[in-house]
Amino acid sequence: MKRHIQYYVVAALVAVAALVATIEPSFAATMHHVLASHPLASTGGLAAIGALSPGEARVIDPILSEVVQGFQYPELVGSKLFPEVPVDTRGGQIIAFGKEAFEQYNVRRAPGGATKRIEIGYSGEKYATVEDSVEAKVPFEILQDAERVPGINLSQAYMRVTMEIVRKGLEVDQAALALNAAAYGANNKVALSGTSKWSDASSNPTTDMDDYREAVRQAIGIYPNKLLLSAQAYKAARTNPNIVDRFKYTGRDSITPDLLAHLWDLDEVVIGKAVTYDPDAGTMSDVWGNNAVLFYAPDGPSTRQQPSFGYTYKMRGNPYAEEPYRDRNAKSWIYPMTYERVPVVTSIDSAFLIQTPA
Repeated sequence: MKRHIQYYVVAALVAVAALVATIEPSFAATMHHVLASHPLASTGGLAAIGALSPGEARVIDPILSEVVQGFQYPELVGSKLFPEVPVDTRGGQIIAFGKEAFEQYNVRRAPGGATKRIEIGYSGEKYATVEDSVEAKVPFEILQDAERVPGINLSQAYMRVTMEIVRKGLEVDQAALALNAAAYGANNKVALSGTSKWSDASSNPTTDMDDYREAVRQAIGIYPNKLLLSAQAYKAARTNPNIVDRFKYTGRDSITPDLLAHLWDLDEVVIGKAVTYDPDAGTMSDVWGNNAVLFYAPDGPSTRQQPSFGYTYKMRGNPYAEEPYRDRNAKSWIYPMTYERVPVVTSIDSAFLIQTPA
């Protein structure tokens, strides 16, 4: 009886220690040393604190996690090129797609005949997720002032700010992949210059789009369905005389992305407006530069087995907010947030890169 009581007492201590260890990692090593010498350690009733996996030791704040998982920043459009899909391992192989992924198969079977067998996707390059972690610090004084104003939830507000920072970092990574001209085939990219630039009155973006769409169709067998325009490219397209002339009798005050999508027979046109700030140079720069990307990507993919220009592999359950903790030295509450993800290109032939359109 006494031994059972000891077991439950020590088990409770272990549970408390595990919670503390997630907040103060150095505590884990100390408790592991102390508990390992306990007589019950050999019974299997004690979990070694130091042996906890990251997933087991992680303490998540479910309410704030809903906030960061549902966060949408309208200026960020990289997820259109790289839709997010969950993965269960931090490393593996990219499921890549060739022309066969877009093929329309003849699956008709005659009586007694063999059933058509197909494979969608194949194991390509290896991938490994990267972890972005950031903490928001909210001083006690600010929290106290906010409590006097009804309807203000500072914890959620600060988590949205940290999520914006992390999402902006992902957007930069996605743009670096999509704008890497060396990755595209010779027939799937163009660098406009002189009178071919859309900012030149003699150019015709609609004729160009027809050619670029056809190049993608020749490569994968279907037309691209979406277009990402940088802010510079969008300005050049919507003010181009040939484009303006197409809409002059429609009564429209301005040419919108939806109008361009309809004109160019696309499901969607999105504008990359995000900018980054270089504190050393004191300058702002466009994440998407002076470029446009015409591409194919499914709407709302449920798995990474669907053909697409790219995907953002993210660890299942990410992003997530950890339980906040007090930093008494800084007299602040600390709100940690983590996002494990990696954008990957899965079908480079399903996109066309337009450089320097403006």
